[in-house]
Amino acid sequence: MTDTTADLFITGAQDARPLHIVTRDAYAAWREAQPAVVQAWLDAQAFDGSAGSLALLPGDGGLDGAIIGIGDAHDPDSYAHAVYGLPEGDWRVTGTHEAGVLQLGWGLGAYRFTRYKNAARKPARLAVDATDADSLAVIAATTRVRDLVNTPTEHMGPEQMEAVVRDIAAEHGATFESIVGDALLAQNFPAIHAVGRASHRAPRLLHLSWGDAAHPHIAIVGKGVCFDTGGLDIKPADGMRNMKKDMGGAAHAIALAELVMARKLPLRITLLVPAVENAIGPDAFRPGEVIDTRKGITVEIDNTDAEGRLVLCDALSFAGEQSPNAILDFATLTGAARIALGPDLPALFANDDALANAWIAGGEATRDPVWRMPLWRPYLRYLTSGIADLANAGSRMAGSVTAALYLERFVPDGTPWAHLDTYAWNDSSRAGHPQGGEALGLRAAYALLKARCEG
Repeated sequence: MTDTTADLFITGAQDARPLHIVTRDAYAAWREAQPAVVQAWLDAQAFDGSAGSLALLPGDGGLDGAIIGIGDAHDPDSYAHAVYGLPEGDWRVTGTHEAGVLQLGWGLGAYRFTRYKNAARKPARLAVDATDADSLAVIAATTRVRDLVNTPTEHMGPEQMEAVVRDIAAEHGATFESIVGDALLAQNFPAIHAVGRASHRAPRLLHLSWGDAAHPHIAIVGKGVCFDTGGLDIKPADGMRNMKKDMGGAAHAIALAELVMARKLPLRITLLVPAVENAIGPDAFRPGEVIDTRKGITVEIDNTDAEGRLVLCDALSFAGEQSPNAILDFATLTGAARIALGPDLPALFANDDALANAWIAGGEATRDPVWRMPLWRPYLRYLTSGIADLANAGSRMAGSVTAALYLERFVPDGTPWAHLDTYAWNDSSRAGHPQGGEALGLRAAYALLKARCEG
């Protein structure tokens, strides 16, 4: 995993250059307190403290400091532009600030995926009195998501994803098993097997367990489609181009479980990741076929490109069998969610208002927003099959809603469940969010779980 905290923070560094942070509203007062030469310098650059702005400050020895403009002081994104906007070297923030948010923003802004290409330069280094352990853990979790999603499929197929989870389990003293290939049929995971059987890399269910049985039990499930061709209902070239990211839900689930373990939250967790490739081959599942599921619900295949819900339904059924206090699932499930809410705002569905409100509140507190969408159950009519209990698709209407309704059929009655349809991707680069894999809703979910522990 890319180490974005190495050479990123330093304690001490009394010779670090000063970095001033202002909002646009506070800038005028700050400017008036500066020497005339500094005022003139900033005026010449039309610096006004706007969010995302940065100016270097002159001094007798040349560079004497810098100033950045921010918007929301509680949003880590506000600080991300400083990391590469500043020259390399050590910088210390002047005045009061929220250390954890600043460090988180610095770490998120420093990320670069360097497995195949070296970064053009090092990030500026932040001098701190002490590092914030929670912020470092969230930086590491976000890095985990970004690295997993950014890694091409030849290096992040089902077996490589298994190796990642196995290593995480070993590091944190968790138990781990992987159910692979035809063993999925023997142990009653037929839908996972059906989706992944055509690939030369065997499908599998990754199962990690951790924590004290006396603690509240949270099941975390993630869609791990390591590459999605669309199956026999093949995607066009532009739709397939970035399908290495179709395991973005699994990346979120893995990172959240790792974060809980790293911070030793008083929870018991079950992590379930169905890891498959939706490939084309002689044994690929076909439109019109009827497949079995772990829960005993038969499903007619309307479209082989609606495969994520098929692998998730077996995993959700298994999660429910463990009688958890709540189930959280993450999936890059539908393009419809992106059409409705855009790339930055994940769609949240839940059968429990308290759980949904807690996730939303976590997003508001951490500036990692999610937006609740309705489980409008009359739309189950769009999943009607004439020959099976359910169809996996069937209409363009309310695509993210019908996908969530499909998943809900496999969650036990009375079990609180929330599903996040997340894009897991930045289409373009901006400060703190380089193009490529992205964690969306992860900080919010972590805040949700911390609140449950504290409550």
